[in-house]
Amino acid sequence: MILRPRPSPFLHAQLLGSEPVAHAAPVPSWLRKAIEAAQTLEDAAIAAGAALAALDAVVRRQERWAGAWRQRLALAAAATTAKQGGRVEDEAALRDTVLLTRPGDFLSVGPAGLLLLAWRRLAARPAEDLLTKGNLAAVLEKFGHACDDEAVTDLAEELRQLGAGAGMVGMLAGAFEAAERHGFGRVAGVWLADALLAQRLGWAHAVPLLGTEASLGMSARPRRSTARLPVTGTETETKRAKGLLAAQARAALCAIDLSIELERRADRLLAVAPKLRAKGADAIVEQLLSDDALMASRGDKKTGMSDRSLRRLFDRLVEHGAVRELSGRPTFRIYGI
Repeated sequence: MILRPRPSPFLHAQLLGSEPVAHAAPVPSWLRKAIEAAQTLEDAAIAAGAALAALDAVVRRQERWAGAWRQRLALAAAATTAKQGGRVEDEAALRDTVLLTRPGDFLSVGPAGLLLLAWRRLAARPAEDLLTKGNLAAVLEKFGHACDDEAVTDLAEELRQLGAGAGMVGMLAGAFEAAERHGFGRVAGVWLADALLAQRLGWAHAVPLLGTEASLGMSARPRRSTARLPVTGTETETKRAKGLLAAQARAALCAIDLSIELERRADRLLAVAPKLRAKGADAIVEQLLSDDALMASRGDKKTGMSDRSLRRLFDRLVEHGAVRELSGRPTFRIYGI
């Protein structure tokens, strides 16, 4: 399913030759307080709109480090949803399940690794391709669901209608309801909601948001029984919508906070990059800016660098404060900005 991206005032201004958007500023304290203090659905909607507007400005800058940013958020989403599903893997363990697997042998990563791959897929593939039938089938399989072609077709059509006509609250709630109705569960609903948001805002790539929100818990699941009680049902749906908007707003602010942190680290890496003389160093720098983390124990086929050359390069980057060693191990080390 392809939804045409909606034009952005930020992009329009850049096309007209205006000054580029400045680096992201820290989130104002009043917005954080507004999210937590929201008492009504309208309050939550206003706060969420402000948070998404701030996030939209970051996304549309299309910084060189945006790939690493989205993948770091995908890792956080995988860790959060894994914990909600009763799994014990944290971010470090999830990262290991994928990076310590031989390239192309993703069948051996196990359920936790497949969960991470599903979220990485959300962050890496073009937003307009996320809700196609082929991609939906691949993602649902990684979430552990065996689904037939008819179910995927019906789900894709429901999502198309949600993306084309529903308001923000209806779109978010509808994603959860569609996933639940087809038996795909809450985690799939969270993934679908983030994909729909990216298409609604016309982003080139989705940003994992709701998946990082532990506060959603099981409350995001639709409760069919409440439909039989008109008053209580309305109150429940309003409370649920408010909770979804508040979660989305909090996640947007956390994503902005992470972007500020990674921007600082990326600037340091780019400042050090001209000093690197190793063959293939430029390609490694680009990979660090595009992904969550890299291993130094495997030679890089794209650059022709050996294990030893990679380790020496990463050692130098660590000395300059341009990257961090993330595993804490003496062997099979993992590096990222």
